[in-house]
Amino acid sequence: MKTSLFIAIVLLAGCTAGIIHGLVNLAIVEPYLDTAIGIENEHLFATGEAENTAEFQAEYAAYRIWQKGGQLLAGAILGTSIGALFGIVFGFSRKVLPGTGFIKKSLFLAAIMWATLYVIPLLKYPANPPTVGDPETIVLRQALYLGFIAISGFGALGFYQIYKRINKKFLAFVGYAALVSAAFVIMPANPDPVTAPEDLVNGFRITSAVAVSAFWLSVGVILGALWQKLQPDRIPQSKFSN
Repeated sequence: MKTSLFIAIVLLAGCTAGIIHGLVNLAIVEPYLDTAIGIENEHLFATGEAENTAEFQAEYAAYRIWQKGGQLLAGAILGTSIGALFGIVFGFSRKVLPGTGFIKKSLFLAAIMWATLYVIPLLKYPANPPTVGDPETIVLRQALYLGFIAISGFGALGFYQIYKRINKKFLAFVGYAALVSAAFVIMPANPDPVTAPEDLVNGFRITSAVAVSAFWLSVGVILGALWQKLQPDRIPQSKFSN
């Protein structure tokens, strides 16, 4: 394995996919955030916690411009970190992944990680706009969500090792399903009721899912294509070989 080339491929794929994720967020998710924050601002005005003044609106507009402008940078940083994890897993598992080429192999792994690290945890703890929920419970909500990701991710890894060692392969799938089902039952629900308009919440959840799915699709295609072209695991042929 050419280590420097491997690192370059992994980081480039993750960073590029993260930027794509940021662009999709800007295009389809941010409008729902604008609406959600607008509702929160109206609540602040109604309760007297803030005044609807020109100064408030100017500060709010400047903050949102800064926040939206940081989407691509945040996407690149997050994409690079997740892409690094994806690349390491792909590097170790590429020989056993199904598919006739590295792009198909990479897409297969991306689909597995998308399902275990995103879709399954999302079924237990659906995404909500940032202004939904009590600020005092945000640490608890994040801990629950990350805990479920850890259970699903490490569970998938553990049962994959079992899958390789047993004859009745279906038992590994049954075991993983049982683990996730138990986590669904045992782990507490989201502590905050969702009081935002239903169409806002549903729209945010759908567009967020599209954005995250765009990341996993992108990182799978880009990493597979770069690996196919540059082949960092290719062993150089000796000049003395026939």
